[in-house]
Amino acid sequence: MYQVIARKYRPAKFDELISQEHVRTTLENAITQQRIAHGYIFSGQRGTGKTTVARIVARCLNCINGPTIEPCGVCASCKEIAGGSSPDVIEIDAASNRGINEMRELRENVRYRPARDRYKVFIVDEAHQITNEAFNALLKTLEEPPEWVIFILCTTESHKIPTTIASRCQQFSFRSVDFAELVARMKWICEQEGIQADDESLAVLAQAGEGSVRDSLSALDQAIACCGNVLNANELRGLLGRFGIEALATVTEALEAGDGNRMLAIVQELEANGQNLQHFCRELARYFRNLLVARISGGETRLIGASSGEQARMRDIAAKFSEEDLTRFLQLTLDTFKDLQVSLQPRLHLELGLLKLIHASRLLPIEEALANLEGPAKSAPPPKPTATLRERSGPSPFQRDAERKAQATPSPVAVSTVPAAPAASGSKDLRDAVAAALVELGMNYTADAVQHSDVSEQGGEVAFVTPKRYSLAMSQADLAKALQTIGKAARIKVTIGEPASAPASPVPAPSAGKSSKEEDAEARALADPSVQRVRELFPDAQIRAIRSLKTE
Repeated sequence: MYQVIARKYRPAKFDELISQEHVRTTLENAITQQRIAHGYIFSGQRGTGKTTVARIVARCLNCINGPTIEPCGVCASCKEIAGGSSPDVIEIDAASNRGINEMRELRENVRYRPARDRYKVFIVDEAHQITNEAFNALLKTLEEPPEWVIFILCTTESHKIPTTIASRCQQFSFRSVDFAELVARMKWICEQEGIQADDESLAVLAQAGEGSVRDSLSALDQAIACCGNVLNANELRGLLGRFGIEALATVTEALEAGDGNRMLAIVQELEANGQNLQHFCRELARYFRNLLVARISGGETRLIGASSGEQARMRDIAAKFSEEDLTRFLQLTLDTFKDLQVSLQPRLHLELGLLKLIHASRLLPIEEALANLEGPAKSAPPPKPTATLRERSGPSPFQRDAERKAQATPSPVAVSTVPAAPAASGSKDLRDAVAAALVELGMNYTADAVQHSDVSEQGGEVAFVTPKRYSLAMSQADLAKALQTIGKAARIKVTIGEPASAPASPVPAPSAGKSSKEEDAEARALADPSVQRVRELFPDAQIRAIRSLKTE
């Protein structure tokens, strides 16, 4: 009769264990030194060898040559324990024997000596499912059992074991099996079974197990039934419902291109092929995690459960993004996966999540955003804005308002939207020409910034010295258009600093009935660049009162 691979190649000795060296070493030393505890708790994820190690311990203790760390495997005790038929090694499934009555029966059984072997070993699987009342009934027996009794409690959720029980046992935490060791183990099994499997196929099977030897070997059994003696990675992915790196790479390709339409097409294709969208999102999150690890490590690493070829491909993809980008992508994908678990419209949530990735890819690093505040000359060329304001043509509303006031109320104070400056004649002419060209192009903010700057031309380069408060308006692209308009094709240099000659600020005509102090305050307020921009946006707005916050 056929025996599944997971049972056929189940370890029978400590030497055959993989990835549990800390457990193996401690138990071997305890058996060798005859320091055997009466109670053990084996905890860890499924398929990592908890029950297998419990059986190995029972064989080591009850072997005819024992206690020994090398059971013979041929005596009656070793064979019966391996077959699960030993009268002195009792395996209990706590999932179906979890009540107080079952524990009372076990407590009665403890009183009797072993029928043949040295020790009576009780192996309790899924021990965390035992009720509190049942644990209480077992408490005294577990604390002071007869000398021939050993309890081994196996659980995947050690935190559910009562503290009173855990304090009376030695605890061993079983680790997730290392990816490389799991692949090597399956490769050896395939050689024993005459199965041809390349590294990529074995990697797919190991990924399906997620650190569980039993799950990976069950997947191998299923793969052999599907593919025969020659395993194919693509067929295995379809069989196990997994997504290859090429399928997941379509998402990063769309991210690199900023193509939202491609993202929507990916979801459409998944749904048309009957793929589980929640499963795809989980695989995508794992993919982004692997890309982030590949970006950080920079080389082949054991932190990624993939073959060498797949890791190399991941490093190439990860190099196209920053660590910050990949971290944002991973977080957004995890959020999307969380939403999909309770969503009644999974397609809509997945589409929204993938489009969020597109928007996140357009975000600037905070360092670059801060550098732009200091001026374009000290940073890289300014990024393309995510949104643009509608540019006005002709004079700004502030300019029109100032002209109306100048005509309506004669004033000894000159009102000018293009302030004069005691700069050199050539510099002033160039500055006025550039500002006029910017106004014609409808770039009034930049024109205002130019009027508050020193402008000079030397050696085929036009230099602007601009106050920091106007730096954001000094777009090199806009300045280049203005220079081209006046027939100059020169390099542009923008320096943040105070101009040698500060232009006079526009001052409105004094209003009748106001004191000199109020007129000065109004003039300063209207000369402020922020106030000017607000009045441009709201041309019909009026200043009713001016307050000084320093005096309040």
